[in-house]
Amino acid sequence: MALFIVSRALGLFREMVIAYQFGTTAEMDAYLAAFRVPDFLFYVVSGGALGSAFIPVFTGHLTRQDMSGAWRLASAVINTVLIVLGLLCLLMAIFAPTLVSNLYPYLSLAQQSLTIELMRWMLISTVIFGVSGVAMGILNAHQHFLLPALAPVIYNVGIIFGALFLGETWGVRGLTVGVVLGALGHLLVQIPGLIHHQMDYQPVFGWRDDNLHEVLRLMLPRMVGIAAVQINFMVTAILATQLTTGSLTALNYGWIVMLLPQGVIAQSVATALFPTLSALVSQGKRAEMRHIFGTTLQSLLFLTLPATAGLVIWGRPIIRILFERGEFDAHSTEATVWALTFFSVGLVGHAVVEIATRAFYALKNTKTPVIVAIVTMIINVMLSIVLMRGFAMWGYPAHAGLALANSIAVMLEMVVLLWLLNPEMGGLVRAGFGSALTKMSLATVGMVVTLLLLPATTWWLDIFGVILGGGVYFVLAYLLGLKEIRGLRKKLAR
Repeated sequence: MALFIVSRALGLFREMVIAYQFGTTAEMDAYLAAFRVPDFLFYVVSGGALGSAFIPVFTGHLTRQDMSGAWRLASAVINTVLIVLGLLCLLMAIFAPTLVSNLYPYLSLAQQSLTIELMRWMLISTVIFGVSGVAMGILNAHQHFLLPALAPVIYNVGIIFGALFLGETWGVRGLTVGVVLGALGHLLVQIPGLIHHQMDYQPVFGWRDDNLHEVLRLMLPRMVGIAAVQINFMVTAILATQLTTGSLTALNYGWIVMLLPQGVIAQSVATALFPTLSALVSQGKRAEMRHIFGTTLQSLLFLTLPATAGLVIWGRPIIRILFERGEFDAHSTEATVWALTFFSVGLVGHAVVEIATRAFYALKNTKTPVIVAIVTMIINVMLSIVLMRGFAMWGYPAHAGLALANSIAVMLEMVVLLWLLNPEMGGLVRAGFGSALTKMSLATVGMVVTLLLLPATTWWLDIFGVILGGGVYFVLAYLLGLKEIRGLRKKLAR
């Protein structure tokens, strides 16, 4: 979690540099549009889909002390990813003009030309990330989290280098070179971990290997689920390009700020939780799995409830502190605040979905979360169209409707996943969960009242408000006797 915080802090600095250099311009819209296809390929083919399928099978080999089988499987997966992603990226690069003209017809011809060029460069990073994703899965299965958590830090350093030192002369092209360099660093920093665990790489494909077939069997439904999520992002981007210039960039910055607490809290916890749940399932320890999941769920709510309230109430000062300088002016701040406010409504949903889906994957049930994700995608697309038009009709920024659609859809996804997971695990929550949730809510209300009473007129008051709001929440949580804060105090004292 500490390295996730470092990574997110660097990610923030990265976005501050990018905002300073490019603001919410047409060039920046083209850069973000170019990201969509490479991101789609990576996440669907080898991102979360591969990790969620690979780790349980690979962990099974480690549990049985079958190291030769484990390394043969890992080698076969790496080689398969290289071939599949390499071919797909080559095809996408060849047909990039057709893709861009059909996906983003509302971009100007100059923007479309720039999008095509940047997309072709970014496809290189997609192949690199495919191999790096497998390396992450190998190390996490060994309960090694340091280097995989350091990898995003190196990735951010690469992008910052591109923005600071290449962006001045090459514009967003320099930024794109930074993306490729960061992806290469993301892979290379994990190599020492693989050497430490004595990885035995083999030039094999194992396409007739039952273990590889098991990974593919678990992976295919997950690929469909991730495709549904990525289609949501793609639809949002396509709809945003129909709106005023800078709408897509404002949505991007609002999304990034919302992801700060989600990444630090939910993704770090879920990354560490998944191998543990997989091991407990392999050992048949269902009661321990249920206890750990219930504890994690309560801890996530303890941190995400105040984060949600803080982003909604204090969103404008936060955006002003982080981005309002250089090319990012007051108009950019206003557009981003609208996006952040409505994205933040879904923060709890995004956090809980992270661990709920991991629980299903640990149980080797990849179909249920996929079906839920597909239904959610359909709801999100329909809501996006309706709310975008509705917000415009009511005189509000239309891109805010796209953010609200995302939040409503993910909250529905969270509720359905927890409802379906409950019978699978024989219960989800610990005794006293309702009382703890009430106390968290009271502490959050106290924080909100404090922030509403504090004026946000200068940058130092903005920063003071962030610190004060968090302090009030933790003090109230301690006074109300929440176990999370008391447990944290004891660990810090030790």
